[in-house]
Amino acid sequence: MRNRFVMLIGGAAMAAAFATVLPTRLAGQTKAAAPAQKAPAAAAMPRTPDGHPDFTGTYDLAMLTPLERPNGLPAVLSDEEAAKREKEAERKVVEGDAKIAGDRTAPPKGGDGSVGAAGNVGGYNTFWLDGGTKYPKINGERRTSLIVDPPDGRVPALTPEARQRNLSRLAQFRAPTSDASESQDPGLEPAGAYDDPERRPLGERCILGFGSTSGPPALPNYFYNNLHQIVQTRDRVMIQTEMVHDARIVRMNAEHLPPAIRSWMGDSVGHWEGDTLVVDTTNFTDKTRFRNSTQNLHVVERFSRLDRNNLLYRFTIEDPQTWTRPWTGEMAWPATSERIYEYACHEGNYALGDILRGARLREAEAAKTKEK
Repeated sequence: MRNRFVMLIGGAAMAAAFATVLPTRLAGQTKAAAPAQKAPAAAAMPRTPDGHPDFTGTYDLAMLTPLERPNGLPAVLSDEEAAKREKEAERKVVEGDAKIAGDRTAPPKGGDGSVGAAGNVGGYNTFWLDGGTKYPKINGERRTSLIVDPPDGRVPALTPEARQRNLSRLAQFRAPTSDASESQDPGLEPAGAYDDPERRPLGERCILGFGSTSGPPALPNYFYNNLHQIVQTRDRVMIQTEMVHDARIVRMNAEHLPPAIRSWMGDSVGHWEGDTLVVDTTNFTDKTRFRNSTQNLHVVERFSRLDRNNLLYRFTIEDPQTWTRPWTGEMAWPATSERIYEYACHEGNYALGDILRGARLREAEAAKTKEK
């Protein structure tokens, strides 16, 4: 892993949040059958004193496999094609890590046009990034998407209601932002966002990691801080995310909280189905909006073992107000000996104060011009 202490550059910062829980499993989720796989030998499987598989440990989610399948790619890469792509990813890492001249000239206004953070003024350079260089195998396959259902590896179509909702939201946006954690379109931010710190993106406010790195569903961020730690007891399972030190508590064999009680990461309730840990999450707040979903989002996650060193993580998403059908993905969680260090999100974070001071200064200048 790369440096796990974050430098807040150009107003980008991430944050922590606590969440829990879940409701009755819906038909849409129960239809998503558990993956067909060969279970590891029982003797090789670590178990807790109460007999359940022991998933306690740290896992590295850095990978090349995207959530959705890129156009033109098959569902599974050949070993040769995967090796070619992995070698290219490793080459870019080495290239990005190369020393740069201290007396180099400043980049042109607006960046040099290259792809990624290095091509834009104020972004992280590649030394700080760790997007992954491998396609993890599942059942011997190097897949080209985390999504396995629908079979095309793509998120299902939006409902008419969701399309209209998104159009209404777009009408409230303007001007580009440095962090689009609350917007599916990275080039937009709420009107008046510089007038109120509570209108800034959640990641910038150090409330919740950007994207869906904390979950549920817990997805790769393809950026850095890829570790997830599971601490398992008989009555609780804690899933901590390195990015913004988000921690989710799963209450085992419990009932969901009343609908009026909502959390940043929802209310997660777990139970065992054989050797599979099933986590059901509801009670989301409307402030997180996973891929612009509603607060009625329902996520079912299934944790099982691929082998002694890899978990299989499977998730099913359902929100009838957002997508025309439920959708499912799965990925390997490889165990790692790497440590999770503190994510001091607000340490040295001058962004919010500078944003507000800049807005007030601009308003004062505009007032003076108007007086003239």
